Amino acid sequence: MDLRYPIGKFNYEGDPTTEELEKWIIEIEELPLQLTEAVKGLRDEQLDTPYRSEGWTIRQVIHHIADSHLNSYTRFKLALTENNPTIRLYEEGKWAELPDSKLPIDISLKLIEALHSRWVCLLRSMKSDELGKTFHHPESGIVTLGINIGIYAWHGRHHVAHITSLRYRSGW
Repeated sequence: MDLRYPIGKFNYEGDPTTEELEKWIIEIEELPLQLTEAVKGLRDEQLDTPYRSEGWTIRQVIHHIADSHLNSYTRFKLALTENNPTIRLYEEGKWAELPDSKLPIDISLKLIEALHSRWVCLLRSMKSDELGKTFHHPESGIVTLGINIGIYAWHGRHHVAHITSLRYRSGW
């Protein structure tokens, strides 16, 4: 298994179907509970264990998900209210080194739960023509909101797999 990409990289061609979009939205909706279950019972020294050599700790992964999904939620709102906005990138590696990434994970778990409640409401309210709205990602180019739903459903599964595969390998 590739420890960096335990579920593989996101890869999707074409426009997502209604069924695929609903599946992705459900995955986004269920992520807060899956994360809570994935870290249940872990002690601080386990939370401060990297999921792979040269990788982030579980604690950093949890805080990263909050950071990343907050940015994604903002990008959705920008794309829904502006014409193909250019989004701002952020240095996620540097963000993971900031002092708030050492806080207890419950803070970010609660943030992710609240954020995902709002995000899923927004996603479920989107009309089919809104799924084709776009933003410009300075590194990736034009991204549709429909595909971005899939990217973030994958992103959540990707990081849950980092945690659960470390737990499995470590016998936790």
